[in-house]
Amino acid sequence: MHSIKHEHNFVKHNHQGEKRTAWVLLLTLTTMIIEIVAGTMFGSMALLADGWHMGTHAAAFCITLFAYRYAKKNAHNQRFSFGTGKVSVLGGYTSAIALGIVAILMFTESVNRLFNPHTIQFNEAIIVAIIGLVVNLVSMFLLGDHHGHEHTHEHANSHHHQHDHNLRAAYMHVLADTLTSLLAIIALVIGKFYGWNWLDAVMGMVGALVITKWTLNLLSQTSPILLDESIEDDYREAVKAQLAPYGEVTDLHIWKISSDHYSAAITIDSSSDLSLTDYKQKLAQFDRISHLTLEVHSNHARS
Repeated sequence: MHSIKHEHNFVKHNHQGEKRTAWVLLLTLTTMIIEIVAGTMFGSMALLADGWHMGTHAAAFCITLFAYRYAKKNAHNQRFSFGTGKVSVLGGYTSAIALGIVAILMFTESVNRLFNPHTIQFNEAIIVAIIGLVVNLVSMFLLGDHHGHEHTHEHANSHHHQHDHNLRAAYMHVLADTLTSLLAIIALVIGKFYGWNWLDAVMGMVGALVITKWTLNLLSQTSPILLDESIEDDYREAVKAQLAPYGEVTDLHIWKISSDHYSAAITIDSSSDLSLTDYKQKLAQFDRISHLTLEVHSNHARS
């Protein structure tokens, strides 16, 4: 009997993403404090509202950083069967829910403003929106190069995408704020010169709907991983077809253990003399499977 030691950490820590998120959090907190203090001193509801709005995104960035730190600290903790790959996914899922709550509050407030219009101090509100836009554009620049995926070359002819849902969620918060600021500036400028005060509320509703769409997209990416959704049927059938000449696959599970790595548990009723190692070689072409557990039943051997 041969004992093989397996490495169960299937995630690469995104140090650059963590560092940049920390900078964005610092920038957001600084802007939030300045706006809340200025809004209190000068009696500006626009500044106060944007300041507290910044606070909701700062909380989301804290979730992102906590997920990074927790995953790194527990990367080799034996309590996590397949490493901490799903911590990043959970961070992204949690931030997505926070983003959805922001969208709901934004839509509700916009509807209220449409039917109960407030007096708008256009010049002050435009300045606040421009400040918000500049801060968010800087934040987008910091997170933008890394929000989608990292590229790693494990083999000369293979190209793998490392999806970081945690960082993507942080980027979506910044993107949502940028959209909100941009729509607000457009609505306020038109409102100032043409008197269309209702446009501010309409733009708020449009922004909320777009953000809701982004939220649902992020939830649809992260929730299947957290729920151990199986790999697509075509891939499963290809695995079965590869093993069919050598026996019957009686049990097959292939599921994600991080954002980019799959684990497989396969039981085969063997009709051949192939060893466990031979079966693993037959499955070597399925490189999306990072962790493989095989159980082979045959008249020749049982592994």
